[in-house]
Amino acid sequence: MKFLHIADLHIGKIVNDFSMLEDQKFILDQISGIAGANQVDAVVIAGDVYDRVIPPGEAVTLLDHFLNTLTDLDIQVIMISGNHDSPERLSFGENLFSRQGVHIAGIQKEELTKVVIKETTCVTEFLLLPFVKPSQLGVRTSDEAVECLIEKYWQEENREEKKNPVRKNRVLVTHFFVTCGGKEPELSDSETTIHVGGLDNVDASRFQGFDYVALGHIHKPQQTGALPVWYAGSPLAYSFGEAGQTKKALLVSLGEEGLSEVKELSLRPLREMRKLKGTLNELMESAGEGSVSGNPGREDYIQAILTDQGELIDPIGTLRSVYPNVMQIVREEEKTAGKDMPGTGKSRRHRGKKDALPLFEAFYQEVREAELSEEGKEIVTDLIKELEGNE
Repeated sequence: MKFLHIADLHIGKIVNDFSMLEDQKFILDQISGIAGANQVDAVVIAGDVYDRVIPPGEAVTLLDHFLNTLTDLDIQVIMISGNHDSPERLSFGENLFSRQGVHIAGIQKEELTKVVIKETTCVTEFLLLPFVKPSQLGVRTSDEAVECLIEKYWQEENREEKKNPVRKNRVLVTHFFVTCGGKEPELSDSETTIHVGGLDNVDASRFQGFDYVALGHIHKPQQTGALPVWYAGSPLAYSFGEAGQTKKALLVSLGEEGLSEVKELSLRPLREMRKLKGTLNELMESAGEGSVSGNPGREDYIQAILTDQGELIDPIGTLRSVYPNVMQIVREEEKTAGKDMPGTGKSRRHRGKKDALPLFEAFYQEVREAELSEEGKEIVTDLIKELEGNE
């Protein structure tokens, strides 16, 4: 059997005041086309379906369009919630939708949701483990939470195999920050990078025994360690730290003996994210002659790094006359000094996010004359992440 692994759609995301909905519709239609052309049995969405807990109406409409397109192609959908999603909202109608081939695990239940797809020569069982905070399970770390849930699953599987020893493929779909022997995956600017004392980390060794692990949470497609543990990455670039990345959808093939192939299929965005560097005049001249429609590259999302010295009059307005989707302007001289132009690029406040926890620890130490506990660190980290997601 074959399925397409995607993740981190972040439907409804706004990047530098630009709505990404048009770009997201374009890429989701492309993914539907790829799924149909490859005659996959299922599309797996490994969390962060929406970009915020309460998605805008247009985002819900777009997801509805995507799911309907896939079911019209007789392709099943397997979807879990990520840390950006509301588990309750994503779970709406899950029992009803499951009868139509759309399988959703939003809320973490006592037993993990299983989806079984039977083919002529093999049976594949998808185990759905949505994002869950450790405190919800009464444990301290994400690693302990995953260990607890998976261990229970294997105990049940061992009992079942004694009664009915049938070979089946096992695919885990989950959404956590997975490391391998302490080595972290490659991150980008659009991702939360606070992983305090390893509280968020789940080691890939927890996934021994699965034929494939479909991960969400990290925006760059990559394999974690030697096990068949893969991040699909986001289908679009959501920061200039991702500029130049080729986004992928992973085509996974399973046979009677387990995993046979993971094929990376490139995705082509409606607009690229690009960085341009030079003086204002140089960037204007490099745009060339002709209309925007005659030069599609001019519609890309642009970060302009200006090397001019001294003051400039309305540089963003000037550049948008030839590059209508300029998102950011960064002055090279100010970037070197550690500052960005107001309203463009990263502010000091944004760059200080990573320091929020140490600052709070120092404040707590001064006020309470005691060190912040590990449980306290986890609570503060969750609060920081929540505040970041609401910006």
